Amino acid sequence: MDQITPKQRGRALSIGEVASRSGVAVSALRFYEDKGLISSWRNAGNQRRYSRDVLRRVAIIKVAQRAGVPLASIRDALASLPQERTPTAEDWRKLSARWQAELDARIECLSQLRDQLSGCIGCGCLSLERCPLRNPEDTLACEGPGPRLLEAGAERA
Repeated sequence: MDQITPKQRGRALSIGEVASRSGVAVSALRFYEDKGLISSWRNAGNQRRYSRDVLRRVAIIKVAQRAGVPLASIRDALASLPQERTPTAEDWRKLSARWQAELDARIECLSQLRDQLSGCIGCGCLSLERCPLRNPEDTLACEGPGPRLLEAGAERA
């Protein structure tokens, strides 16, 4: 944090306390900090200290990750919140509204994938002329006969 108030310092949590109270591993907290999702400061003994609002921020991160929101989007959203206070329910409503369109698009894409995937599983062939997943518009036909994806799998993977 850029500006730590004396009140925040007096109620500071160690990384172990944050891990215990949030249910997130210490290594994950360090990762979140490296990615700019949360912040801490060092005490005189060079130990990390967190203000109590970090508990709510970690909860938001966990919920957003579970919903499939990328860490970069989470970081951008958290950056819009004031650093000196615990995020509120109203803050959460604003953050979740930012992600709703992105999640709706992802749900639509996954629904299409699910519906198309069952057709491929049924036929067992991933290079059929009309397979919309692995060979859209039969683009592999110009590469020759046979199971092109399997023969060139190592090069395409």
